[in-house]
Amino acid sequence: MTAIDVKPESSPRSKSERSATTGGTILRLLGLLIFTAFSLFFIYLLLSDGYWPLAAIIAVITLVINYIFLRPEAYPMRWMSPGLAFMLLISVYPILFTIYISFTNFGTGHLLPKVQAIEVLEQRTFLPEAGGTLTYTVFRNDETGEYALWLIGPAGNSFFATIGDELAANVIGASDLDEEGVPTIIPGWTRLTRAETVRNITAISQNSFGREESAVQLTGRLGQAAQLQPRFVYDPEQDAMIDMRDNVTYFADPATGFFTSADGATLNPGFQVTVGLKNYQRFFADPSYRGPLLLIFAWNVTFALLSVIFSFALGLMIAVVFGRGMPGQRIIKSLLIIPFAVPQVITLLVWRGILNPLEGVIPNLLQNIFNQPVGWPPFLADPYWVKVALIVINVWLAYPYFMLISSGALQAIPTDMYEAADIDGASPWQQFRGLTLPLLLVSVGPLLISSFTVNFNSFNVIYLFNSGGPPMVGTSTPAGHSDILISYVYNLAFGRGSNEFGYASAITFIIFLMMIVVTLFQNRRMQAWEETTN
Repeated sequence: MTAIDVKPESSPRSKSERSATTGGTILRLLGLLIFTAFSLFFIYLLLSDGYWPLAAIIAVITLVINYIFLRPEAYPMRWMSPGLAFMLLISVYPILFTIYISFTNFGTGHLLPKVQAIEVLEQRTFLPEAGGTLTYTVFRNDETGEYALWLIGPAGNSFFATIGDELAANVIGASDLDEEGVPTIIPGWTRLTRAETVRNITAISQNSFGREESAVQLTGRLGQAAQLQPRFVYDPEQDAMIDMRDNVTYFADPATGFFTSADGATLNPGFQVTVGLKNYQRFFADPSYRGPLLLIFAWNVTFALLSVIFSFALGLMIAVVFGRGMPGQRIIKSLLIIPFAVPQVITLLVWRGILNPLEGVIPNLLQNIFNQPVGWPPFLADPYWVKVALIVINVWLAYPYFMLISSGALQAIPTDMYEAADIDGASPWQQFRGLTLPLLLVSVGPLLISSFTVNFNSFNVIYLFNSGGPPMVGTSTPAGHSDILISYVYNLAFGRGSNEFGYASAITFIIFLMMIVVTLFQNRRMQAWEETTN
């Protein structure tokens, strides 16, 4: 007999599995198509408004998501794609955008991209000398609530203007004109009194009445309207704004970010332009900026370094004392952790009250002990005393943290090493200096580095206690004697006067680079220390 090969038929289960797989693929591709279409539309809107940095990061996210869902080798990343997208948008983009605006003139007067600055200028209107004013009376639709104007021209002609249209009196059924020529009854409309018009003047002024080519808007005087004309018209060939009222041309200046006329006059708002390394040159080369910056930087390093040293020393001392055994140490330790548990904002405000030279507990106590006048010590007004107060406050906030980590690190040191040191005749100080401290720093060293970085950018302590004061005299930018770099940057970006976001971003990026250098240096020193101790 001849063997007959029989091909096994596909089982119903395998068909259903293939059907489910095909359906899942179609749904995935459909969802990806909808996501991509929405992203492209959003990118188009951003580019049309001039926000190309945000459009760029959205484009990158779109490309990454498409790659993950279309490439089989990227299959494991599909579950991570939402988190990856949010990381790029929320974490990576702000850093890159900060670096970008540090090379621009972004700040007061230059907050908008060029496209939006042109739109703002083109919205400004003026009343031509040849155009006469019209008197108006406001009516409100009984059903929709929209407003309309009964207008009377200089020649006595009158008409009814709604939003987008003009209607004659006989069309709307107006009747019973009063002595001013205004109908008392218009079917479907309610005439507003003068008081009602004043109350709703803001909402009424936002509308244009009549046909688009001859639309009427309210002027600054109550009861008067006019056919206002656009004052500025953008000419793309000249890259200039033309003042239709004064017949002046303002050319776009890429160096300053303003539309500037031949006589030097500028239009506000300006627009964002790249200025290269100008902000960084101001930071390093301009004497008016370099003076306060050197003082601020020196105090910043001193503040961070002393805060770490004193808080670590105090926390370690308490940990060593309790490590030897004390009655009621659990209760005392719990009380010592309170500064770490209380919200920092509340603690800082309490300290501000305690150190108030006029009513604070500590100044009053010191005045009685040393027989000093009211107002001494000047913790809020004197450049040196305020720095002393800030270091004391920062140590108070940080020592519980170092107490806890030091307690854990001390328990990890083998007790037989201390027994050997006792046999060798080492004193307690020699044991601490040659045994406890080196082994402790191996464990706690990285935390000291991170603590230095945190204290270097300790904005809350500086700002909530005295806002960086007292102010420095004769500086070109707002700066205080107790300012650190981050609070100085905050005052530049969000303080009073002009907001220089570009310059503040440049300083922020420099701080970021400094922190990288300091961290790398301290890590290498700690590695060398570990190798020495091992």
